[in-house]
Amino acid sequence: MKHGVFEDFKVFTGNSNPELAEEIAAIMGKPIGQSTVEKFSDCEISVSLWETVRGLDVFIVQPTCGNVNDTLMELLIMADAMKRASAGRINAVIPYYGYARQDRKAKARDPITAKLVADLLTAAGIDRVISMDLHASQIQGYFNIPVDHLLGIPILVKYFRKRKLEDLVIVSPDHGSVVRARNMAQPLNAPIAIVDKRRPRANVSEVMNIIGDIEGKTCLLVDDMIDTAGTITNAAHALKKYGAKSIYACATHGILSGPAMDRIANSPIEEMVLLNTVPIDPAKCIDKIKLLSVAPLFAEAMARIFSNDSISGLFGNK
Repeated sequence: MKHGVFEDFKVFTGNSNPELAEEIAAIMGKPIGQSTVEKFSDCEISVSLWETVRGLDVFIVQPTCGNVNDTLMELLIMADAMKRASAGRINAVIPYYGYARQDRKAKARDPITAKLVADLLTAAGIDRVISMDLHASQIQGYFNIPVDHLLGIPILVKYFRKRKLEDLVIVSPDHGSVVRARNMAQPLNAPIAIVDKRRPRANVSEVMNIIGDIEGKTCLLVDDMIDTAGTITNAAHALKKYGAKSIYACATHGILSGPAMDRIANSPIEEMVLLNTVPIDPAKCIDKIKLLSVAPLFAEAMARIFSNDSISGLFGNK
């Protein structure tokens, strides 16, 4: 190690999104580190590292998605293995941070699971976390280690600039996504609208009203994640009802669980643009969905972390 900078780095992956990890590693000019992550017959997770990590800057690319409990445990056990193998620094690259929706006590006796996961990651020996579009920005404060919070909006903005949609209005599907809609609207020089909804229970939403002028407009719904797609498709149906000319949607994390694919297919959404933080089964994918890669952004961020350069420079800041 020279002047506080590691002499070399390696990129490893678990089983949650190996395609993204391989794309990131290829951009960084590295092969994926040799490791095996599998299960015993009783479903306990077994991790083996097949190359040295002693004194190196290691990056574990592992979004906690799919079976979130399995992928989280894979990440924790891989970090523990690297800590015991004397890795110089352990960086958890978590493009999608699971359990982020449980970020506060919404009612009495609720857990704050996002904080619990932060504690587990730290206890496992992770020195730094790199993530994207956390469901709640305050999750960064749950850690006592550095957190680099990357933004997916610039990737989506670049795509929709090329699309040159006319009479564009950026629409927040609920009050919680208003800031995200504003961040999308500003570089696209577009007004915003808000879908006023209520959520009677988890994964169920009902649209009450539309705030803003969307009649005869091209509407672009913006959210951080799409899980069962209830919120985004209900909003799309409401926009159509209130006179929208055409409807597009975009989000960073396409979880797409349960009835999501059917809801999207049967909705008035013409195109849904997602980032590949979460893998989508090609066999289940529909024509309406377009995937954009986050690999170049993560590769650049990881290279800057390795060389101790500024991450904020990625977003035009000094």
